[in-house]
Amino acid sequence: MDYHSRRYGTGPRQVLAVHCTLAHSGAWRGMADALGDGLTINAYDMPSHGKSPDWNGKGDLHDLVTAWGHDMLSEPMDLIGHSFGAMVALRLAAEAPERVRSLTLIEPVAFAFVAADDPAKVEEYRLRNLDFDAAMKAGDKMQAARSFNRGWGNGTPWDEIPQQTRQYMADRIDFVAGSAPAVQRDSIGLLKPGALDVIKCPVLLMEGGDSDGTIAAANTALMRRIPQAQRVVLKGAGHMAPITHPKRVADEVRRFLDAA
Repeated sequence: MDYHSRRYGTGPRQVLAVHCTLAHSGAWRGMADALGDGLTINAYDMPSHGKSPDWNGKGDLHDLVTAWGHDMLSEPMDLIGHSFGAMVALRLAAEAPERVRSLTLIEPVAFAFVAADDPAKVEEYRLRNLDFDAAMKAGDKMQAARSFNRGWGNGTPWDEIPQQTRQYMADRIDFVAGSAPAVQRDSIGLLKPGALDVIKCPVLLMEGGDSDGTIAAANTALMRRIPQAQRVVLKGAGHMAPITHPKRVADEVRRFLDAA
């Protein structure tokens, strides 16, 4: 299956960036502009996102997104992922450590890791998302998208979001359910003993200070398993920090890459 990708910049240092659920590769534009010269940021649209073809619901969704990432990861590159994209980036680093020069995980939805270390925190998350689950069960994709956006959006009230954008999210909300085996139940095996030990490159974990507490627990769990990881908390930012606070995220990424 062909996929759509784009590049930002023309610098010699190659970066692969993996966007979050319900976004597309254009979400990296602000951060790419703020990073400035010296980098080429390569980004692709996940299945059913941007200009890539739709996921047909067959096979494992995380496998497909990761396969496209491996195709893009053609040489040693700095790897950046946001939210679900961060889990793809983490898997890429575990499966092809020789092609990952550094790893930046922004707001990783490592819920299976949280479940392993702090089950009560996952239960809090489940209770906060009962309305999303009910909407999905009822087949009300617009309501499900509204609920999802409430927890994981940029803070813009639903009624102020353009109708075209709301429809874009509703049309792709099945992607959230499709990602659950990997994100919530670790179908990809990253929790297996030693699975992350192969990651020897510098690692940066980033979260927004105003984000869901499950993300902080996720980064805590990842810190336990990736000893060399650094951690940055962006005060006043939330889950969509790469879009809402692109310069602040870029400043942290640039500082990290310069030292990596």
